[in-house]
Amino acid sequence: MASRVTLPPRTGLLVFQPLKRRYCAECRSGPLPLLILEDGAPRCLDCADLGHLVFLPSGDTALTRRSREESTLSAVVVRFNRRKSRYERQGVLVEEEALARAELRCLADAEARRRRRVRDARRRATQDALFAQAFAAEIRRLYPGCPAGRAREIALHASERGSGRVGRSAAGRALSEGAVTAAVVASVRHLDTPYDRLLMSGVPRHEARRRIAPAVATVLRGWTEARLDSAG
Repeated sequence: MASRVTLPPRTGLLVFQPLKRRYCAECRSGPLPLLILEDGAPRCLDCADLGHLVFLPSGDTALTRRSREESTLSAVVVRFNRRKSRYERQGVLVEEEALARAELRCLADAEARRRRRVRDARRRATQDALFAQAFAAEIRRLYPGCPAGRAREIALHASERGSGRVGRSAAGRALSEGAVTAAVVASVRHLDTPYDRLLMSGVPRHEARRRIAPAVATVLRGWTEARLDSAG
């Protein structure tokens, strides 16, 4: 255990998963899969009076929280990450009976949580559909010559949740002209020019964009002039 490394905030007893072979300073058992430090010396869980606890790995937040609530005695288990130079939480040690009670509590409200997830998914889907409609409408306002079906495809692609595309950015959510134009340009670049073929043939991205820039401008000009014609 590197003494110069800051330990995690104390939230009760702290148990370590050692990276090296460590032996109990009291009973000499080992190598120890888990240990507790007392006055800087490693102790096995049995010598530290924690041998009756069971390990619950991290991952299920509700189960972990409820297990600690149900357990009179518990400990946080950490392991040192050499690459990040910090201790990371691996799970908790809790009483076996407490874990069983916590599992029953989680099962009891599992159906309610499932229904809530379904409702949340439906709400997000509705929000996403409405936003995609607004995005497509803005595309058609800026580029009235863009076919309605193409505008919908661009909007759906740009605003896909979790995609990280321009439609999910702050500017995209605000339907800024720059974000909408960026989505349209990206679509034209990939679907209406040989841009993808240039990339596959080894042409660097910036050079490929330079070569197809006139073709992109031609498509955009055609879609924009429809607005001018209608205004005239």
